[in-house]
Amino acid sequence: MALPKRRHSHQRTNKRRSHHALKIKTLSVCPQCNEPKLPHRICKNCGYYDGKQIIKGEED
Repeated sequence: MALPKRRHSHQRTNKRRSHHALKIKTLSVCPQCNEPKLPHRICKNCGYYDGKQIIKGEED
């Protein structure tokens, strides 16, 4: 099995890991109840998606 000839420097390792940080999830606002929600998902508060009630939410 192959082995590395020299160890990688700290700078090279950190450059590779620069993309490993977690990203903040983007939130949109529900047009029905104005609560923050994830885009393209049913609102957990009112149960609406695309102007139609899909499930019964907490407001009902």
